[in-house]
Amino acid sequence: MNKTFALLIGLVATLTAERALAETLKVAVAQRGFWNSTFIDVGLKQGYFKDAGLDIDILYTEGGASTLTPDTEGGASTLTPVIAGSIDIAMTNGILGVVAAYAKGMPVKIISAEATGAAEAFWYARPDSGITRLADTNGKTVAFSSPGSSTNLILLQLVNQAKVTPKLVATGGAPATLTQVMSGQIDVGWSVPPFVLQQLADGRLVIIARGSDVAALAQQTIRVNVANANALKERRDAFVRFVKALSRSIDWAYSDPKAIDNYADIAKVPRALAQQTRDDFFPKEGLQLSEVKGLDVTLKQALEFKYITSPMTVADAQGMLDILYMPEQK
Repeated sequence: MNKTFALLIGLVATLTAERALAETLKVAVAQRGFWNSTFIDVGLKQGYFKDAGLDIDILYTEGGASTLTPDTEGGASTLTPVIAGSIDIAMTNGILGVVAAYAKGMPVKIISAEATGAAEAFWYARPDSGITRLADTNGKTVAFSSPGSSTNLILLQLVNQAKVTPKLVATGGAPATLTQVMSGQIDVGWSVPPFVLQQLADGRLVIIARGSDVAALAQQTIRVNVANANALKERRDAFVRFVKALSRSIDWAYSDPKAIDNYADIAKVPRALAQQTRDDFFPKEGLQLSEVKGLDVTLKQALEFKYITSPMTVADAQGMLDILYMPEQK
């Protein structure tokens, strides 16, 4: 009995010591339930962050954008608390918002790409609305998540390409947007699977546009993972270990048969929709971490869409980049 008790005491002491040695990173993650927002959860469940000597403190938010447009500041996003220093890392940020923040001199560093291409995003309407394509949206309200987000960037390009003049409205997360569309407050909503897939299958909604309709986006990084520049400078090794563990999580999500069941449980959707979400909308190559692609195009768009007030070249933007992951690091 005494021997068992002593063993238990020793085990507790060991676990306590291990936790004390682990370094804590505070991480903001946008849009809980999206496929690409689950990789931190995967890394925790699989022990990848623990293996890297890290404890992860997660804050889930409604959007991966910054509302740091030329006219507004603040707002509930992943980027805002990183700028304030209350969060170390912000996941899945729309790159326009990051460029805007950097141009204002705020302490942000892009530590990896997050999404290249826009295969997952789509826009939808009710069948009774008469809207079947983007060309039908002149004067209509069309949603995106928040200023500076990837959905904002995609929608601006879709609208330019279609040469239409809808009223663009920031509606927040995908669930809130769906509510606004179904109640008639918004004509066209935005989504990323698995949200809205069931309504589409039931015929209650129809897709009117996809991010993949803009061919140029396939070679452009539209979301990035960002660190507070001051925290990165002070604890660089911890951030490097974080990105390596994140890469392991992504690899597991595309290789282990249990990944789909895990995601179905997190997103609270049938397994078939979980499988469809990953296989049809989130190609693994689009989630590469090592290169921010098409930055020259992004900087031109930032100026065109008034996220910055003067031209910025790729050379000007180098101070914004501190990529911590290279494929050979695996």
